[in-house]
Amino acid sequence: MRDLKLPDQRHPEKAHRPDNAQPKKPDWIRVKAPGGEGYNQTRRIMREHKLVTVCEEAGCPNAGECWNQGHATMMIMGEICTRGCTFCNVATGKPRALDVFEPGRVADAVQKLGLNHVVITSVDRDDLDDGGAEHFAQTIRAVRHRSPETTIEILTPDFLKCGPDALEAVVAAKPDVFNHNLETVPGLYPEVRPGARYFHSLRLLQRVKEIDPSIFTKSGIMVGLGEDAQAVRQVMDDMRAADVDFLTIGQYLQPTPKHHRVDRFVTPEEFAAYEKAAWGKGFLMVSATPLTRSSYHAGDDFARLRGAREAKLGRG
Repeated sequence: MRDLKLPDQRHPEKAHRPDNAQPKKPDWIRVKAPGGEGYNQTRRIMREHKLVTVCEEAGCPNAGECWNQGHATMMIMGEICTRGCTFCNVATGKPRALDVFEPGRVADAVQKLGLNHVVITSVDRDDLDDGGAEHFAQTIRAVRHRSPETTIEILTPDFLKCGPDALEAVVAAKPDVFNHNLETVPGLYPEVRPGARYFHSLRLLQRVKEIDPSIFTKSGIMVGLGEDAQAVRQVMDDMRAADVDFLTIGQYLQPTPKHHRVDRFVTPEEFAAYEKAAWGKGFLMVSATPLTRSSYHAGDDFARLRGAREAKLGRG
């Protein structure tokens, strides 16, 4: 039995890799340790419903703040991913069978937390014919049934090895926001995201809008992996060409010495320049700060995203 708390068992594909030094974090990237009544209540509800969160599995630096407000990003389809991305702290290997009762438990937790907006993500499930698409759709429908006023944001895998009907099944369930992260610039894919394909992920986002233009699309990248500013701006252009509405950019933080090294810590001033450039390219919503993550302040950002679309259409 694997102990997923042990790094060499959590990431067996990385155990042979040489250690990468973890540089000291600058002052602008430090956060408070998690705690507080809201944090403990959120943690209790997650445990009671036997739910996995990406906040914990990926070691998100914002978990304390978000959980204190009752916001946790549910991670469905288990805690073991079939990919081995060099930046990610989610455990890798052969996953267990899907839990048919999980969509109902997610819906129950959303209702008990009283969420106005929920983010649901997952591991990659290349072992499944549809990549877990129907499980995503069932979870969306279960949340809609229990909490019809809650807006739903999903952060999906790329469904790389699936037919087109996989994506169509997820879109047909009508999430309010469809997020799929490009993660990095295309030149770094072979070493950072070796199991994925940049232009496949880009096309996935474009197809969502082609199938249902009413759904907001969202994508994000990390910086500090070794990219340059020109490549980041090209990704922005690629996203806009695919009609992506919402861009997030955050600092990459190295989970363990076996993970991809931090090339550098991007300064707040550089993030501000990226944000200004992104607004200029026509995104409806942009979040670019060192601590930005896909789900960080997702509820507040969704309200602004919807307002921006209404203003663009002349309804504001």
